[in-house]
Amino acid sequence: MTELEGTATGRYIVVKALEDGVVIMGLTRGKDTRSHHSERLDAGEVLVAQFTELTAAIKIRGRAEILTDTGKLVSGL
Repeated sequence: MTELEGTATGRYIVVKALEDGVVIMGLTRGKDTRSHHSERLDAGEVLVAQFTELTAAIKIRGRAEILTDTGKLVSGL
C-alpha cells in the first residue's frame, strides 16, 4: 500500500439537517453495493462528507440542504 492509498482524495459534499433525524449513509463501490457507514443528524447539525476509494455514493434520508461543487439542493421536500 502506498502512502496515499486509503487517504481521502474525492469530492466533498456538505449536508445540513433541516429537521431532526436526518440519516446519511455511505455506500460502497464494487460488485455489491452496501451501506458501510451511517450518521444521524439533528436540525442545524452539519456533516462534511467525502467520496473515497471505498465510498461510491451517499444516500440522504430526511429534509436537508446539500451543497456540492456542482450546486445546492434540498432533500425531503
